Parts: sequence; C-alpha cells; structure tokens
Amino acid sequence: MDKQDSSAARFTIAALAVPVIQAPMAGGPSTPELAAAVSSQGGLGFLAAGYKTASAVKAEIEAARKLTNAPLGVNVFVPQPSVIGAEELEQYALSLAPDGERFGITLGHPRHDDDDWDNKIEVLLEQAPEAVSFTFDLPDRTVITALQQRGVYVIGTVTSRAEAVRALESGVDALCVQGPEAGGHRGTFDPAAQPDDQSLHGLLEELAGLQVPLIAAGGITTGEDTRAALSHGAAAVQAGTAFLRADEAGTKAAHRLALSSGRFSTTSVTRAFSGRNARGLANEFMRRHDGEAPCGYPEIHHLTTPLRAAAAAAGDPEWLNLWAGTGFARTMEGPAASILAALKP
Repeated sequence: MDKQDSSAARFTIAALAVPVIQAPMAGGPSTPELAAAVSSQGGLGFLAAGYKTASAVKAEIEAARKLTNAPLGVNVFVPQPSVIGAEELEQYALSLAPDGERFGITLGHPRHDDDDWDNKIEVLLEQAPEAVSFTFDLPDRTVITALQQRGVYVIGTVTSRAEAVRALESGVDALCVQGPEAGGHRGTFDPAAQPDDQSLHGLLEELAGLQVPLIAAGGITTGEDTRAALSHGAAAVQAGTAFLRADEAGTKAAHRLALSSGRFSTTSVTRAFSGRNARGLANEFMRRHDGEAPCGYPEIHHLTTPLRAAAAAAGDPEWLNLWAGTGFARTMEGPAASILAALKP
C-alpha cells in the first residue's frame, strides 16, 4: 500500500477478516510480538505509545513490521492541562510514604508532562501505521487531517454521546466506544468528571445513528461477548483484558497470576495509582487509598511509578495496579492466536 495515497487507499475496520482489535495496553502488556500475532491472524494488533518516548515508539513499530506485513495500530494518550495543586500532591505523597518505606523506595517526582507528544506525532506521520487511536481527548483537527493524508485510519476513544459528537466533528474515521466494564484507564475527556456508568451495550445503542463505525470496548473476553456487541451495532470489538495472559504479552508476572489465582474476586475503579479513573482488580492499595486519592494525571502516575515497580519486582500484587475489565475471570492463557480465535463471533 502506498502510504502517500489518499483516503481511498486507507485501511478500514470493514477490511478486517476477524472483527477483533487487540486493545493497546500501556505499561508493558502491549508488545510488538502481541500486536503482530493478532494482526497476522486477521485481527488488528495495537501498540501502546503511552509512557514511552517517541524513539521507543518508533522502535516498536519497526519491530512489529519485521514480524508481520498485516495492518498495525498505535494508540496515543492526548496530553491535557494539569488539574491538581501542589498542596493536594503533597498530602497524597505523605499518605503514600509508608508504602514507599514498606518496599524501601523513594516515591517518584510528581511532574506534569506531555508524554513526548509532538515527537510522537512526528513518528506517526513518518511511520504511518494503518490505524492510530487517541485516548483521554482529541488532538487538534490538523493532526487528524495530517495523519489521514498519510493514509492512516484515525480512531477516537469516547465514553459518552457528547464525546462522540466532538470526535466526529474533529474528523475521526471511527469511534472506539469504551464502556464502564473496560479495564485500565477510562478514556473520559474531562479527567475530573464522574465517568458515565451507562453500559457498553447502552452506549452502542445510543450512538447507533451516528453513521460511523463503532468499536465496542469493555468486558469483551469471549466469542459470545463479541456477538453481543456486534448485535448492538458495533462493527468490531476491542479486547484488552482477554490478551493479558497471552504468551506474547508483556504482562508482569504478578499481574498474570492475579488474574487466574482466584485471590481477587472483583474489580473496581480507582485513581489511587495514576490520578485518573481506571478499573483493576480490587487490592489492598486501592482499599487504603481510594478515599483520599485526588484527581491528578500524570503527576500521580509518576509519583507511584517506583512503588509499582518495586511491588512488581517483589511479586506482591496488593500494591500493584492490576488493570482488568469485568470479564477477567473468563480470560485464558496461551498464544494470542488461540485467544483471538476464542473471541471470533
């Protein structure tokens, strides 16, 4: 495919042999090997650009390209202004101090940054992956247009009708409709807003008349889940938690074990780890800090990074962010190809 061609040559969701997208999972689980394995079997594998430098993102795209000629996607976090004050940060850091002492580490510097945004956009324009999705907000329309002119299919992540309308006005090609069942960070544009708790199927029905491809995300772990989402108007599904136990995933050992051990029976939404609402297996860290955790991403993400790294190294899941959707108990271990096959409608 000539990447300089117009939109007529671009990838589309309808071109997928299997209407299943492997969700981008920042922080380690998404790897070039996982994305390539899913894409090679007819789905769409995604790389996660969050928390990485632009050069690291470029290296991952190039690594995935060596493994497959099939379409690939890259997800990017859209930076937003800081929403937390110094006093709130200081108070939360004080409350986390005993946790740091528990692992013998110093908490991270709670800085605000743009996650190497400009450089990442340059890499995406240069590399022109078949699909790029945006989470936490929308980029300027000029960015979307520039990517489309490079042959990229652009997807906006939305959690409500109001966000969906904004995304369509910005010119995106498709919407990733993220329900409250989804694991990891919720893509709500306003970080301080209470996330919409309307079910995924309810959201799909509400957006069905928008005349744009809808990708259903949230609680998709079986073929039955896929069929249900498609019956509610989705053109494809996006599954993340389902792939956390894939052989090719970079999921931390403690996280993998927690998903299948039976030790954790439920998920809940927290901002204690990152300062942004995210769903994960309910553990001791969340129970201790949910009530006091302020809204403040990415500052709190940076603050807790050394603590989470220490917990992972110690194999202690109680202080680790165990991101997972509501369907985590139905996940399976094995090659990504087998998991993809189990997700087929």
